[in-house]
Amino acid sequence: MARPTKILILRFSSIGDIVLTSPVVRCLKQQLPGLLVHYATKRAYSALIGPNPYIDKGYYLDDSLAALIRQLRAEDYDLVIDLHNNLRTRAVKLALGKPAYTVDKLNWRKWLYVRWKVNCLPDRHIVDRYLDTVVPLGVSNDGGGLDYFIPDADRLSLDQLPATHRYGYAAYAMGGQHATKRLPVSRMIELVQHIDYPVVLLGGAEDREAGAAVEQALGPDRVYNACGLYRFSQSASLVQQARVVFSHDTGLMHVAAAFRKKVYALWGNTTPELGMYPYQTPHVSLQVPNLPCRPCSKIGSARCPQGHFRCMNELNLAVPMPELSHERIA
Repeated sequence: MARPTKILILRFSSIGDIVLTSPVVRCLKQQLPGLLVHYATKRAYSALIGPNPYIDKGYYLDDSLAALIRQLRAEDYDLVIDLHNNLRTRAVKLALGKPAYTVDKLNWRKWLYVRWKVNCLPDRHIVDRYLDTVVPLGVSNDGGGLDYFIPDADRLSLDQLPATHRYGYAAYAMGGQHATKRLPVSRMIELVQHIDYPVVLLGGAEDREAGAAVEQALGPDRVYNACGLYRFSQSASLVQQARVVFSHDTGLMHVAAAFRKKVYALWGNTTPELGMYPYQTPHVSLQVPNLPCRPCSKIGSARCPQGHFRCMNELNLAVPMPELSHERIA
């Protein structure tokens, strides 16, 4: 096909997955001069798209896919890049009738791995598989890692934190869309006990109660419960300024990777072998080795299917943290 001048990227959800597509956006824009890059996602994730200088225009899905399609048709794209590959993105591609490149989600291989624990997945990060989608355009991985752009209005000053946390802290992204990706609260407390440094807890309003339990157990001098207090990009600003980041398998883990932070990734029902570990940043994967029931899901669930939750209950949290060992709190 002729070199495109205007393309549409499709990725409707979620936060982490959208951040993981950022190298595709940057490489397209930088390696194909003059290209117009548009990006369609859910309205809830518009804050991830709007500040990105490599995206010329964002389109947002509200309640009606048909309404979004009408808007996209008017743009007359040369090419569609589908980095989601689900029923809705297939409907968009069919309605637009334009040439399209689509990511291979390797669903059968994931099913084999989750259902029968037969791992036929390639030893490649999902970001590299996303980038494979645009290889036919002559685009290659520039090695620049992930991008996350914080609007100026969402940049937080350390002066906005409690005095105990203004001179350095570790961030703990304690949220997670599914319960089987999160430590139980008692184990969250145990983790923070091992972090001999001030800790800022990050998560949504739904995590505030768990954060309060951690703060109450260890005291406000050790723990600042910021769950539910800030917009996502404001939480990203706190990740950017952290000395080190602890995180479940969730969106802020990938934001931390975008800022090249050292990440201690806490793995429950999912595994790094699914290809979504912290990308191109120093990281330590904390997981229970050789647990025969893992992974029990590729995304997570509301409860442990076997009831024992060994993947989180038996996780070793007493690990070396050399970047914090030379500075102790009182």
